[in-house]
Amino acid sequence: MIDAYSPVPELNRLREFEERLGGEFISDGFELVEFGEPRHDGWSDAPEFVDGFLPFAYANSSGSLYAFWRIDDRADLATLPIVVFGDEGGIHLTALNLRDLLRQLACDRPLGVDWGGAAFGEYEGHHREAGGQGHETYLAWLEQDFGLTRPDDPNDLVQAATEELGERFTSWVSRYVDI
Repeated sequence: MIDAYSPVPELNRLREFEERLGGEFISDGFELVEFGEPRHDGWSDAPEFVDGFLPFAYANSSGSLYAFWRIDDRADLATLPIVVFGDEGGIHLTALNLRDLLRQLACDRPLGVDWGGAAFGEYEGHHREAGGQGHETYLAWLEQDFGLTRPDDPNDLVQAATEELGERFTSWVSRYVDI
């Protein structure tokens, strides 16, 4: 795919879906950005740190950023853990993989990020005030295209990622950034 948005087929499908929606949000504050552009290089200029992440989306309306963490050299990037760089500080795991993130987005709750952690808050509904149906359409698309549904609580997936990879992530990131 020469004109593909990214080397991640699932993200390419999401990009195509977002384009069909014509600017409506699929989830509170979520917006794809240019894949892999180093928007996180202000945290550390160490090449290992910058190359260790592949940014792909804004996580909230204030500028926090989702990125794949290159925990290893696996070929299927969609299976890499997802982290968020907080616009007000903090770098935290949010999902074990892209499919978990897609499920979190199905909850349509804003992600708050600071030095203390990352957590999905209660629904604020800013993007629905204009009457858009992007989120409802996303839910149907997610189930039809991926067989995925929303979790009862998106924070359960944050906790699962943190329990499985938190110590390893903290150890790796702390070589480059004071966290």
